[in-house]
Amino acid sequence: MFQDMRREKILDLIRENGSCTVQNLSQIFNVTQPTIRQDLEALEKTGTIVRQHGGAFINNYASFAAQLQLEHSEHLDEKKRIGSKAAEFVQSGDSIILDSGSTLTEMAKCLASRTNLNIVTTALNITLLLGKEPSNHLILPGGEFKAPTLSITGDRAVALFENLYVEKLFLATGGFSLQAGLTYPGFSDIGLKRAMIQSAKTIYLLADSSKLEKILFASLGCQDKINYLITDEGVDPQYVQSAEHMGIHVIIC
Repeated sequence: MFQDMRREKILDLIRENGSCTVQNLSQIFNVTQPTIRQDLEALEKTGTIVRQHGGAFINNYASFAAQLQLEHSEHLDEKKRIGSKAAEFVQSGDSIILDSGSTLTEMAKCLASRTNLNIVTTALNITLLLGKEPSNHLILPGGEFKAPTLSITGDRAVALFENLYVEKLFLATGGFSLQAGLTYPGFSDIGLKRAMIQSAKTIYLLADSSKLEKILFASLGCQDKINYLITDEGVDPQYVQSAEHMGIHVIIC
């Protein structure tokens, strides 16, 4: 992998996880630790990360948790429309899984009028949003905290889904390709996303058009598990046709 490409993927990974160690990055990218330190030094000069002993963290890490602020806020208008449309598929009394992230947060804001929901979510901010309704029953897994998405991840979080089954999962992704499937900047969430998918009957993927045919570092696949893709009008008509041919019903909003 070329140096600039590796540094771009390192930055994506740190933005996704909030922080990373030199040792883990060295293993992931199969380069020496001194090489990773040079990469982190170069990224620090851009102002996007801050180095610490043994690793680095995203520059404004503290503000995410302190202000319940999400790191990814691009394409917000599209995400609001997607979230609003996705909320139409939830009725009072439903049992659902809500993934984390900015699009799912917009969806959660549109669920304020629903009652008696059984909700499993990995997102702390979504828990606080929907927990205001006393008739809702919310379950938040234990695990490792990810500041940029205000979410919980890791093996302990995966364990919650082992004996869980719901009607509907509303899923986020870093990228979605009809060939590579669901892709993410790093491997930390792969097991958790797989467990969510296995725990739901119907899967709604919420992805704005900038994420379609975007392939990131870690691939989960599972394109054959997606029942509905909710996206915006920027999607290529040929992409819609190909997705429909694979059995994915595309909803454009």
